[in-house]
Amino acid sequence: MNKKVRIEGLDCPNCARSLEGEINRLVDVKNAKIDFLKSTLVFESNEPEIALKNIVSLTKKLEPDAKIVDDSKVEKKSEKQKEHITKFVVNISLLLVGIAIGICVLCIPMPTWLFWSLYVVSILLMGYKTYYKAVQLLFKGVINENLLITISVVGASVIGEYMEALMVVGLYTIGKLLEGFAVDRSRSSIAKLTNMQPEYAVVLNGENEEKVSPSEVKIGSLILVKAGEKIPVDGKIIEGTSFLDMQSLTGESVPVFVKEGDEVLSGAIVVDGILKIKTTTEYSDSTVKKILDLIENAQDKKSKTETVISKITKWYTLGVILLAVSVWGIVWAVTKNFDTALYRGLIFLVISCPCAFAISVPLSYFSGLGNASKHGILIKGSNYLDACAKLNIVAFDKTGTLTTGKFVVEKIECIDKTKTENDVLYYASLGEQNSNHPLAKAILQENTKALKKVSDVKEIAGEGVYFKYKDNEYFVGRKTKGHKQTVVEVFENDKKIGQIFLSDNIKHTASVACAGLKQMGVKTVMLSGDNEASVVRVAKEIGIDEEKHGLLPQEKYDWIEQTKAQKGNFVGYVGDGINDAPSLMLADVGISMGINGSSASKESSDIVLVDDNPEKVVTAIKISKYTRKIVWENIILSAVVKATFLLLGALGITGMLSAVFADVGVTVLAILNSMRALKYNPNKIKNNK
Repeated sequence: MNKKVRIEGLDCPNCARSLEGEINRLVDVKNAKIDFLKSTLVFESNEPEIALKNIVSLTKKLEPDAKIVDDSKVEKKSEKQKEHITKFVVNISLLLVGIAIGICVLCIPMPTWLFWSLYVVSILLMGYKTYYKAVQLLFKGVINENLLITISVVGASVIGEYMEALMVVGLYTIGKLLEGFAVDRSRSSIAKLTNMQPEYAVVLNGENEEKVSPSEVKIGSLILVKAGEKIPVDGKIIEGTSFLDMQSLTGESVPVFVKEGDEVLSGAIVVDGILKIKTTTEYSDSTVKKILDLIENAQDKKSKTETVISKITKWYTLGVILLAVSVWGIVWAVTKNFDTALYRGLIFLVISCPCAFAISVPLSYFSGLGNASKHGILIKGSNYLDACAKLNIVAFDKTGTLTTGKFVVEKIECIDKTKTENDVLYYASLGEQNSNHPLAKAILQENTKALKKVSDVKEIAGEGVYFKYKDNEYFVGRKTKGHKQTVVEVFENDKKIGQIFLSDNIKHTASVACAGLKQMGVKTVMLSGDNEASVVRVAKEIGIDEEKHGLLPQEKYDWIEQTKAQKGNFVGYVGDGINDAPSLMLADVGISMGINGSSASKESSDIVLVDDNPEKVVTAIKISKYTRKIVWENIILSAVVKATFLLLGALGITGMLSAVFADVGVTVLAILNSMRALKYNPNKIKNNK
């Protein structure tokens, strides 16, 4: 059984990793994962409540400032803030008292016993948490940055560098407070992404209104949503008009007008008026819940960069200690001066804390994922964000992807003279009555006769449906190639009796999407099962680089497979139907439509466009490229600063204070830089190659 809890007060990613490892060693605990950025702990256990008690006890021992909070026992926000402020004030007070005592020790002549007494008090007040964690984790075989600082302070004290020791622990503690502030700010910004979750639903029972949890709303329920409230569950308006604020769902700032008969999505905010809505899904299947789930689970699928950084930092600290010992030995051998050698070795320990890497890289990716979700783009993991940044070919399905998918019947042609146009339409409707395909919907909308049950139904993806009705065998779909329009053919006992011609409209953002992709150097292709004339017309109007028509689902799949096999090609595929699912899974990045897309296509894809807008493909690539840029900026910045100070320290050019300042400074800068990925607006950039 899975159990999820929040873990508060954990401000160090390496501490989080160490705690995660210790939790996984507990009896009856499996697959424990701590998400540092979202402050959550997920684990598996046959006895989750007993396991949770053991986890709470272990956390208190290893991380006294951390607190496990069960979702069922969530504290009020005000209480949490009060506790957080109290802890901050206490920590600052102890730090300031320690600094004041340290200044007195260094500036005022006093007896040796008093000097040492006050000196020890000073370094304890400024860094007691650091020393406690270092010793505690060391006994458990865990080596982290707390131990590096502790060794540095003790070492500096041994060789008589009292000012250095006091400044190291003081600056480090100040740096950790600043780091915690930056992380809290980041978490706060990210937490805003989940504010779209509705708190309640008002269900109508006759004349009575009942306020319930959205999860309690059933399909077909009548709900009332007033101005300023969020729509709790997807549904259709049966009464009222309003403007909807869709910004949290699609990123669009302009409100959308809705009226009776329109479908509305959960998470949207009613700007004015009152809407009476008949629900079409349960909350678990609603748009807002799926978005929140995708955001929640996105970090489970890490990019290669994150995975590599995580593996490096796991052994990083031990490697640094070994390197510091090597430097100490080499310098001692060369200079014959123990104190000098030890001092330079200690510089290595101070500058080498891995926090800059451990925090900034996953934070950058999470910020990028969060930014994408603000624009109505749900990327299911940072690995797909990385892959999206590499795309140089994007292939589109036509119907429902580049076009509206809302077909209308233009004309019905009756070939069998014994039949009427109404007969052709009726037989076609019989075959399509259980289909959600856009062509089927158009045919069913045109039919006015009551539909009967049919037997021996057999649907073949990309071709059509076979069935029996009144001892006759029928086929509705497409068998003949070379049609100049979109057409559905009707066969009775293998004899063509008629055909229905339909037309579709191009989405107004399709041409913008193609132009934007071309501007970034991305080739655009249309893969369609429709006839040549229709596909060529749409491709020309939109500006597609290349088109393929008359393709069956397998042929689309084969094209993607062959294109991927060519060196240097990274292929994205954008589709919406059940028949697109194999191609979406095969492509380097599969992108599906969020509103009209089938469940199969959304489950098979790596990215979901909430509002079915193909222009968002451009936005997704821009955000992905920018996020990767931020990630590598942080990696290079941290690596260069640390390498520089390691070299300068080994040569005796710089001291411990500079090393501490550099380490803390680069960590805070990397965190703040990571947040740029969340605030980046791709629509303001004309060219983003």
